[in-house]
Amino acid sequence: MTADTHWTPDRIPDLTGRTFVVTGATSGLGLSTGRELAARGARLVLAVRDESKARRIFGAAVEIRRLDLADLGSVREFAAGLHEDHHHLDVLINNAGTMATPHTLSPQGHELQFATNHLGHFALTGLLLDLLLAGTDPRVVTVTSVNHRRARLPFPAPARYSPMRAYNTSKLANALFGYELHRRLTAAGSQLRSILAHPGYTATNLKTSATTPIWRFLLGGIGNRLLAQPVEQGAWPQLFAATATEAHSGHLIAPHGPGELRGYPTLRKLSPAATRVDNGHELWTLSERTTGVRFGQLIAQAEATAQETE
Repeated sequence: MTADTHWTPDRIPDLTGRTFVVTGATSGLGLSTGRELAARGARLVLAVRDESKARRIFGAAVEIRRLDLADLGSVREFAAGLHEDHHHLDVLINNAGTMATPHTLSPQGHELQFATNHLGHFALTGLLLDLLLAGTDPRVVTVTSVNHRRARLPFPAPARYSPMRAYNTSKLANALFGYELHRRLTAAGSQLRSILAHPGYTATNLKTSATTPIWRFLLGGIGNRLLAQPVEQGAWPQLFAATATEAHSGHLIAPHGPGELRGYPTLRKLSPAATRVDNGHELWTLSERTTGVRFGQLIAQAEATAQETE
């Protein structure tokens, strides 16, 4: 896959009969992603905090369920509800996120950005794994950021809080999780693809949640006006990852332009920190201990069940 493919959503095939779960679909990248998938006939399950807003946007044509990724109790309730009503899922798009927020703790006492951007999606993926393994051409698409290249360990961020450092750390966690999931699924012989995507610099309202006026001005004001691409184009990498046959497990799909800031979806390399085996194992162990979701057992059980039914 190269940048000269000039891929756009016009190449998305008919998605009738396929079920997609999209987190954070009431604005920004998630909203654009949901609209494009719905236009191709996909059955959408929108995981959102504001159900009434989602209904105003999408109407009755999609399935809307409440999910607060910062609250692990909410994640478990959401997953249990899906198990009651669905026998399989085809694609999970871990899109929702928050950026450079004031120091806040989740209901379980974890730093909010790490809890929302990583821990919630880690737990959600694990709890839906059996439904995904029962799907057709199943995929998990985890949205990271070009800022994962600027992050430093350890996890979570050090006690002295820096809003952007905590954000960068959470995005490195997304990248590490997606790649480590790819490694583990591949070792298990699974057909489930774990693919990473990032939108480059995109004009979303995510940046307006920044903790200080100067960050909001730099990121959401000047940055959006001078550097950012339209939100519709920012969604292209994750749409490619979710639908294109050329998107393989372990890939990072990102804009092709300078600095990965804008452009058509193309294959990019993850940072060295995101592919280090010891980093992946460290984060995985921490995430399982923190969330109580044990992927190793789930992968083994789900794959054994799938083999028995073949």
